Amino acid sequence: MENIPRDTIERASNGDIGAFEEIYTSYSGFVYNVALRIVNNTSDAEEVTQDVFMKIYKSLRNFRFESSFKTWVYRITANTAINTYKKISKESKHRGDYDIALKTHAADDKTEECFKKEENEKLLGYLLDKLSIKQRSCIVLREVEGLSYEEISKVLGININTVRSRIKRARLALLAYGKEVVGYEL
Repeated sequence: MENIPRDTIERASNGDIGAFEEIYTSYSGFVYNVALRIVNNTSDAEEVTQDVFMKIYKSLRNFRFESSFKTWVYRITANTAINTYKKISKESKHRGDYDIALKTHAADDKTEECFKKEENEKLLGYLLDKLSIKQRSCIVLREVEGLSYEEISKVLGININTVRSRIKRARLALLAYGKEVVGYEL
């Protein structure tokens, strides 16, 4: 992810579509990846990504350069993904079965490496799904996105000790859940 020059952000906040497109091009992949790890569903992650960029576009004039642009985008992304996850959880408890049915297709000639990668992704999704949304958002920002505890604190708007506590609990839970998975020891 590239650093966006201040003048590009200012131009975008003044309605320059080309400047906003630069922001979108630079940040869309990372926004999608963070959203995917939190909501654990590709179509919901796509929706979150759209929502995030609509929010960025509408509130770009309010960005005051008090924090880094990256931290500001992380905050919008994490909060939008968390809210979407909570909404989805309330709406449907059976969505997982539906999503699996949609993704089921005839097996093709994949190499063993592709299968292993697919299995690891499924395992990661399964393990992340076992965490509370608060723990999941912290562990994704730390372990997947590589943010520091201080950055996570700023992104989520919580105390740094709360971040440490949630990450520690998430790691312990992941270890316990990993041991429950047949034939898998973390």
